[in-house]
Amino acid sequence: MADGEGLMKAQFKAMTEGTKADWDAIGAAGAPRRGEHVDNILSHLKMLDGDEGGFAVDRLTHSLQTATRAFKDGRDEEYVVCALLHDIGDLLLPAAHAELGAAILKPYVSEANHWMLEKHGVFQGYYFFHYLGLDRDMREDYRGHPHFEYTAQFCHLYDQNSFDPAYESMPLEAFVPMMRRVMEKPVRSIYKKREAA
Repeated sequence: MADGEGLMKAQFKAMTEGTKADWDAIGAAGAPRRGEHVDNILSHLKMLDGDEGGFAVDRLTHSLQTATRAFKDGRDEEYVVCALLHDIGDLLLPAAHAELGAAILKPYVSEANHWMLEKHGVFQGYYFFHYLGLDRDMREDYRGHPHFEYTAQFCHLYDQNSFDPAYESMPLEAFVPMMRRVMEKPVRSIYKKREAA
């Protein structure tokens, strides 16, 4: 059976009834939408524009500054995209913003960059948690982890210092091709075929 656009549709009403032909139809129907996830992520990133949350710059400007600093320091595109999207969860999931950004990029980035994204909130806390009555050394729980210094360096070099209204960031448009390249194909995903050993 075809849908309104002439594409075949799956015939099952429960996955236990599915066939290869059903899953081929589902794959074919989804093919034209591949790549749209980057546009959707960009739309959400743009929601950070104008939301200062009490900071000297809005959240989008902070993200652009962080990514610009990483880019100008010679970091690779994957790292720069991580820097750009590290706080994308600030509005959607403020209680776990770092984890949300890490989840978005997990299929496309290295284990080191994923861990850095996931834990950067705790590591960033070194610079301000004590003002909130929290333990600024909470990151010490991770001391000895292979990515501890990597994450501490990200926060120190690029994140904690990117609230400067006078800093000239690269425009968002400069990062879009990098995002498309980094997120073109997953490197880690349950939907990626495992290579034969």
